[in-house]
Order: sequence, then C-alpha cells, then structure tokens
Amino acid sequence: MKNKYDVLVIGGGPAGALAAKTAVGKGLSACIVEKRPAIGAPVRCAEGIGKEALQEFIDPDPRWISAEMTGAGIVAPDGFFMKLESAMAGSKVGYVLDRKFFDRELVWKAAEAGADVAVKSRACAPIRENGFVRGAKIDFCGKITDVRAEVVIAADGVESKFSKWCGIDTTVPVREIMSSVQYVMTDIDIDPHATIFYLGNEVAPEGYLWIFPKGNRTANVGIGISGKKSGEGHRAKDYLDKFVKKTFPNGKTIEYIPGGVSVCRPLDCTVADGLIIAGDAARVVDPLTGGGIYNAMYTGRLAAEVAADCIGKGDVSKKCLMAYDKAWRASKMGKAIERNYHIKEYLIKQPDTKLNEIIHSVSNLNLKEFSTINLIKEIIRVNPKLVLELGALAASIR
Repeated sequence: MKNKYDVLVIGGGPAGALAAKTAVGKGLSACIVEKRPAIGAPVRCAEGIGKEALQEFIDPDPRWISAEMTGAGIVAPDGFFMKLESAMAGSKVGYVLDRKFFDRELVWKAAEAGADVAVKSRACAPIRENGFVRGAKIDFCGKITDVRAEVVIAADGVESKFSKWCGIDTTVPVREIMSSVQYVMTDIDIDPHATIFYLGNEVAPEGYLWIFPKGNRTANVGIGISGKKSGEGHRAKDYLDKFVKKTFPNGKTIEYIPGGVSVCRPLDCTVADGLIIAGDAARVVDPLTGGGIYNAMYTGRLAAEVAADCIGKGDVSKKCLMAYDKAWRASKMGKAIERNYHIKEYLIKQPDTKLNEIIHSVSNLNLKEFSTINLIKEIIRVNPKLVLELGALAASIR
C-alpha cells in the first residue's frame, strides 16, 4: 500500500471491487482497504442474484455458483403455497452464489487489473483539508498511516462509519433496519432449484423468511424482521428457530450469520467534496427484497467512472461529483428502489388476511419474464382494488 492514490476505496465487497477495477481500467491508481483479514467472510447475505444482472458485470463461473434457480415460491400466512415459474426460466431467473468465493473473485480481478489491496486494514478517520476529503488514516495492526487520494469511494457496507465521519447523515430509522439471522443448513428436504419466501406476522413480522438452496439438501435459511418488532423473546433468531424446529427438525446448522439490512430510502445525497458513497453504504439495497449485490456493483462501477471523469477535469468538488448521484437515481436501478420502497411501505401495513387474499389471487403464475416488478404488475391486474389503495404508484407500475 502506497501513501497516495488517485482513488482510495474503503471496503472490499462487490461495490468496492468494481470501483477499484473500473478506476484502474480508466488509467487511475487505486487501492482497496478492507478491515477484515479475508475478503468475502463472514457472509452477510442470502447470496441471490438474477442471471442477467450478474452477467452485466462478470461471466458466471461454477466455482462460485452454488445453485441455479428456475423458479420460486411464496407461502402465505395461512400456509397457501404460490408457485412462481417463468416461461423463460432457463435464462431469466437467477443464481445463489457462494459469496466467499465470489467476492474474492471480484477483488482478484481488480488486483489483476492493477489495483492494490490491503486487508486487515481499517480506515479509522478521513483526511480533510478545506472541507474536502483527501484520503484516510489507515490502521494496520496498530500502526496508523496516512493514505491520500484525489477521490475516496466509501463502500464500507451498511455500518458506513467512514461516511458518517465525513459529515454525512447515515442514520437509519430502527423501523427501517431489517434485523436478520441466517443459518446455512444441510440434510434438509428442499427443492434445489427454487427460492421460497414465507410471509406473515406470525412468521416474520414486517419482513419475510427465506430458503435459498445451495445444492442438494443444503440451503441458506434466514429471516429478516422490522427492527421495531424485535425484542426480548421475539427477536429474528427466535422466529427462525421456531420455523426450523417445525420445518427442518432433523436439519443440521453448519453456519450462523447475524446482521442487519437497511430497507430505507437511499441517502439524501451520496457525494461530498472528494467523496463518493456506493453500495450498502449509500443505502441502495432494494427496500422490498433486501437484495443488494447488483446495486452494489452498479454503483461501484459508476462511482469510479464519475471519479475518473472529475479527476481528469481537475475538479473533485461535490458539484462535479454530483453527476454520480444524479445518474444512479435516474437509472432503472434508482427508479426501482424508489418504487419498491413505496410497495414495501404498503405491504408491511397489511394484515395477514390481506396478504392471504393477494397471494391466493395470483396463484400458479407463469410469467414471461421473472422479476419483482412483473409479479407486482400481475397482482395489480387481478386485484383492481389495489389501484385505489396504491394510488399514483399503481398507475406508474402499470
């Protein structure tokens, strides 16, 4: 690790890896600083991503694909099972990744392109001059080193301490933090090619429970509930343990992963003088599904592209870097985040009886293209009353 780079990337996840790789591809020097001793661990993600979304950034590789999905299912609060299949399932559904290997692959590609990588190196404070972020103080095994940069890209995950130190309000309301727990389980009876989601206030209040297969008889079994619903005796782990005891009484848990996911709107602004914020740190997780891998890679790449352009102009002010903020908000991804936030807010207010009614109404769908928005469109089509309940949002979806 040198003491000066064009771009300093805080965080070695998908956003940070794509940012560094893109930056060096633009002719810039870049370094990834990752606080953990190993890239990709611990995994704090259900690990699902759509096929086309993944292929926008990297060719699929069997080394880090645990399972290929061709369908999905939703279990209503009353136990009714809605099967979702796609007429184009072979190319339109998705993969369950092995993030330990996937994240390392992304960072390896950044390193091969020319980026430096420093693990077990924690950014402990920004370097600021005349209001500009000019790099970071890096703690490696107790030794503090100043690393300066033209632009710092904060991709340090949902905790996002670096952005906060730079004066950005990163507060997430408790009700919009999904308290999550996931087990990696084996020796369980599952459909190895379908993701299953369970809804209902008795199962996962203001959230959902998921089964993401990782091969034969092995899966990520996890849950996310609203932070405001969590408390002594009814935390996410309590709900998950109850489900596992009933559904997989003989299953074996080989990994336990607690964490939190923000399901709020993105930060009001994702840039400052000399700073760009990407991935979970920018709060660009899909508020409806909790998915964030694609959004992280998209914003990471875009952050480096804008950084390169601004560095080339000799202007890394907030005004110049705002091209990044405007671009992702205007993108298909940005519009989906805003739309899905409103859908999420609507759904979490519904009683189980309403959720049962909606899910029963669209049973056995066969969508031409498998996606969240197409599912929502079909739900609105067969439930005309939702047009009035969703108001202008329904009109924009249709």
